[in-house]
Amino acid sequence: MTASLFGQTLPSPAGVGTNVLSLDAVVSEVLSNNPSLKASRANWEAVQERVPQARAWEDPTLGFDSLADRFVHQPPNAMTDQKLMLEQALPLSGKNRLQGKAASAEAVSAFEQFHREQLDAVAKARIAYFQLANAYAQLEVNRQAIDLLKQFADISRDKYKVGTHSESDVLNAETALAKAEEDSADIERQISEGQLELNRLMNRPPRNPLAHPEALTFQPFALSLEKIEGLALAHRPELFLAQMKIEAAQARLEVARKGWFPDPTFRVEADRYNDAAQAVSEVNAGFSISLPWFNRAKYKAGIRENEKMLESADYELKAARIDTLSMVENQFIEVRTFHHHTELYKDKLLPLAEQTANAKRLGYQNDKENFLDLLTAQQTVQEMESMYWEHLMHYRIALAEMESLVGTSLEPAISPAEHSHHSQ
Repeated sequence: MTASLFGQTLPSPAGVGTNVLSLDAVVSEVLSNNPSLKASRANWEAVQERVPQARAWEDPTLGFDSLADRFVHQPPNAMTDQKLMLEQALPLSGKNRLQGKAASAEAVSAFEQFHREQLDAVAKARIAYFQLANAYAQLEVNRQAIDLLKQFADISRDKYKVGTHSESDVLNAETALAKAEEDSADIERQISEGQLELNRLMNRPPRNPLAHPEALTFQPFALSLEKIEGLALAHRPELFLAQMKIEAAQARLEVARKGWFPDPTFRVEADRYNDAAQAVSEVNAGFSISLPWFNRAKYKAGIRENEKMLESADYELKAARIDTLSMVENQFIEVRTFHHHTELYKDKLLPLAEQTANAKRLGYQNDKENFLDLLTAQQTVQEMESMYWEHLMHYRIALAEMESLVGTSLEPAISPAEHSHHSQ
């Protein structure tokens, strides 16, 4: 939908309703094709494979000894010529299960890191989309301003020819027109930059043509800071990362404490004596253990190290919670500020500027207003419309950044009466 510069409706970017690039399509393609996300997902899947490795038993050991030569005479069945041995460590202390628990926590951490990169990629895609939509809106505002300035130039020439106004009106109109045409080149550059960024995020060739994005819309709704803080504390990936670091540290501390309890190694041997007719002359069974008590400094240092790692992880979680609440409040202020600006421009400043410009235009046509006042009023309308789209873009970006910060949809934090106004 487009409207005249002095109408009561706001201009929409060109191309809407014909060939439209939707935000949902952009986000979907980023999530499925972005190479950085694919790399992060592969890393998470790789870390998952550490879990069965960490909690597995040690590999059994198979050994075989055979006599190479003997330089003394021995009677039959007096010495062993061949020996076959099978040995297996038995993880009775449960250290392997604790190592598996630590690896599981690291796998969850890798998933949360992947989740964070997903959130960041979606936020970047939304920001680039909103910036591109704003650039198209600015281009439409500028195009309508150019059309109107051309009308002003024609009117001022006619009035100059009949001697009712001076040549300066014509020159002022043509100067303003040239400036508006120059601005359009800058806006087109912003459109190219926005398309390049979206193509990059979607893993497309840089010059891949993109349809026009949908026009930005303003849906006023009330957000609860308390509810947003609750969502952030429950869903923010950085908090899960910090919590998983604590769980991994706790498991490793338990492993260090169990270092005092050696796991026995069970062994079975089959011997064959010299000149024996049987394949196996005797079978022996036994076990062995390490003696950690003779290396007390090593194991005590390991315990102290892991205690400090757990302490560090605990402080990191506390710091992450404080940082989260601080960032949520800062972002909430930004959302509220741009919400206020957008609403003010939409409902008050822009309509007033349009009414003033309409009055100046009628006055100029009837020779009751001078051209500079008309031109100033027209430029004020253009500035008001431009700022409306700019504030709306920043408002949508602030919401996207808030959702990325929190780690989940903001829907639960919207006041019940305002749900009908909420959109992505």
